[in-house]
Amino acid sequence: MSETEQAKQQLVDCIRMLERSDIIDYNGHASIRTGEDRMLINIGSCQRSLLTTDDICTIDFDGNLVKGNGKPPLEFHLHAGIYKARPDVQAVVHAHPKWSTFLTIAGVGYQPVFAQGSLVYPLPVLDSPNSINNPVMAKRLSDTLGDQPAALMKAHGAVSVGKDIVEAFVLINYLEENAYRQYMAMQIGKPYAFTDEEMRLCREKLWNPNLFKRAWDHFRAKLGAGLPA
Repeated sequence: MSETEQAKQQLVDCIRMLERSDIIDYNGHASIRTGEDRMLINIGSCQRSLLTTDDICTIDFDGNLVKGNGKPPLEFHLHAGIYKARPDVQAVVHAHPKWSTFLTIAGVGYQPVFAQGSLVYPLPVLDSPNSINNPVMAKRLSDTLGDQPAALMKAHGAVSVGKDIVEAFVLINYLEENAYRQYMAMQIGKPYAFTDEEMRLCREKLWNPNLFKRAWDHFRAKLGAGLPA
């Protein structure tokens, strides 16, 4: 399998795993940077739950189709804007996870209540529910994200970035799991938020490519047999 085909399969696995976890629904997208101004991304009209590598296209940062069988999602600007602003980012995930979105709908700040969830804290919030479907909104989002690994969008969703698609996938899972635990704890009382020192120790131990790969493999195993190795 060529390097490009391997990257396509990783995107397919990523999106299907996120769909199984109710983080991506009938919308949502993920991308991998493949060059100075190119990315692999799922086509906008694809069925996320039945995604194959045929549903992955190559586009430039202006959204022009370079190779593939369909058009990119309207929010390709989200990915392009982050890649332009963040040379360190090699992969982007955008989804509409419910628990973290509940927090933004209610105007409740994300708190680090879960060890892995501290990896994306502090979590900035784009103060707009609008789709990131033009360069102006893409710039607003990339400015909000800054140098952080993830951000929320008010009443809309979330974005995570990484040095590879495994990292971006795992971080958005950690983000959503933390939001779920925070939400549920709020039904009982005031959640305990980790201290700065506790977060430092969490990051020191948990920001680890081997642990990210372990989480990726955990979710990938749930996709079942028959997947490419």
